[in-house]
Amino acid sequence: MMHPTRKRRLWLVLGLVAASAVAASLVTLALRENITYLYTPSQVYAGEAADQAVFRLGGMVAKDSLVREDGTLKVSFGVTDGDAVMTARFEGILPDLFRENQAVIATGRRVGDEFHATQVLAKHDEQYMPREVAEAMGKAHEKHKVDDTRTDGAAQGGY
Repeated sequence: MMHPTRKRRLWLVLGLVAASAVAASLVTLALRENITYLYTPSQVYAGEAADQAVFRLGGMVAKDSLVREDGTLKVSFGVTDGDAVMTARFEGILPDLFRENQAVIATGRRVGDEFHATQVLAKHDEQYMPREVAEAMGKAHEKHKVDDTRTDGAAQGGY
């Protein structure tokens, strides 16, 4: 038989362990819901972002894709990873450094084949591309890489 003082201590320790487990579970759940993942257009079209209500779309602003709606703050632009282009729509003031052929990260959600952004971030100088965008674009290129060899032995290219 256990002494009453030891029994109380055991219940106290078990209660603290249970409370700590519940608190850790709640914190993990809250953090999981607030994480926004970064995807490239190729990954989005491949269905990798299908379960994400809100996510970040990263890549380069496609050349000749920026269209501003007259008299409003509405813009649309293409985001490309070199393999695919996704149209992004945004209403608001774009960052000063936002322009075509520059790195961009937009936060929002997919609506059909378009991305509706609630926030747009642009790179800050000519030499910088956010590491996560560069990594995601590199992975997308590797995944969608086309074999340059032909079975008939003919060379490919402009020679």
